[in-house]
Amino acid sequence: MPWDMNDYPVSLKNFDPLLRKKTIEIANALLANGYEDDRAIPIAISQAKSWIKDASKDEKESFDKENNPKKNDHHDTSSANPKLLNNPVEVFFEDDHWLVKTKEAKRASETFDKKTDAVNRANEIAGNKDTEVIIYKKDGTRQH
Repeated sequence: MPWDMNDYPVSLKNFDPLLRKKTIEIANALLANGYEDDRAIPIAISQAKSWIKDASKDEKESFDKENNPKKNDHHDTSSANPKLLNNPVEVFFEDDHWLVKTKEAKRASETFDKKTDAVNRANEIAGNKDTEVIIYKKDGTRQH
């Protein structure tokens, strides 16, 4: 069931309003793409938190000024890539950093100085998406 800023899952109750708004927007788009509520919510929370962390001040201010999401908003499902949400999360070393990236994504979602931090974040993302984590060694071979 779609949500709005007045009717949303209890898990969003204590969120900052901007984070809640972004989470609702993402969750409603996932629902429009056929995701079940119990899967859309954790994915949306994870993606919204990443967006909040990475968005510039201008992007956040611009999004804040946009209309709040409504239950009956239309979502363009033709450009969405739900397949990507089902892909495993990879951890690999590149350019002196450990990267966390969904397989087949264009860019890494996060970078870390320590492999353990990258693996912890990958496990969190994969847990929200209900997918696996694939970990590579520094030399590029898969860790077993």
